[in-house]
Amino acid sequence: MSKHLVLVAGNIGSGKTSLTERIGSRLRWRTAYESVSDNPYLPDFYADMAKWSFHLQVFFLGHRSEQHLEMASDPRSAIIDRSIYEDAFIFARALHDMGNISERDYRTYRKIFDLIIRNLPAPALLVYLNAPVSVLMERIRARGRNIETGISEDYLKRLESYYEEWVQSFDFCPVLTIRTDDLDFVHKPRHLELVVNRIQDKLTGKEEMVFTE
Repeated sequence: MSKHLVLVAGNIGSGKTSLTERIGSRLRWRTAYESVSDNPYLPDFYADMAKWSFHLQVFFLGHRSEQHLEMASDPRSAIIDRSIYEDAFIFARALHDMGNISERDYRTYRKIFDLIIRNLPAPALLVYLNAPVSVLMERIRARGRNIETGISEDYLKRLESYYEEWVQSFDFCPVLTIRTDDLDFVHKPRHLELVVNRIQDKLTGKEEMVFTE
């Protein structure tokens, strides 16, 4: 197949990282992930969200735009765990709506974001993973990450509403929606193969995939 840039989007616990890893391995695509271990703002952010939210989002904006450009310019196909678009339309929006980013800073952030994405190459496909909030909470508890201990069901529901609104209006590329609550592409090769085939078949167009046993 020709060169493709695929972005994997979805709420916390929806399976983005696991799918990115396995698609990259299965198709021998380049993979890219969210900057966590080398993020200089995360400790300060978790200590004082109102003070450091703007700084964190600006860092992510620079990191993801650099990542997006690098993966788009590489002749090999690539898949990225979480998109630059989610930073603005989901997470910066949530921080603003929850009072952690001021209106002035939010307007500044969105202006920079709009200037950056205007010059980014469009991806070939956005894969949107979704699952009920109850399932997301179970997965988050099961993986036991320290930085996720404060995530509440209400917060996930807020993000879910933003995601649904965003996906409906997303027009940078085709969107493939995959329900992951009954899908286990980590332990069941058949499930992974189903997703791989669907991605390959639907790198153009918009379709929702609902998995049943």
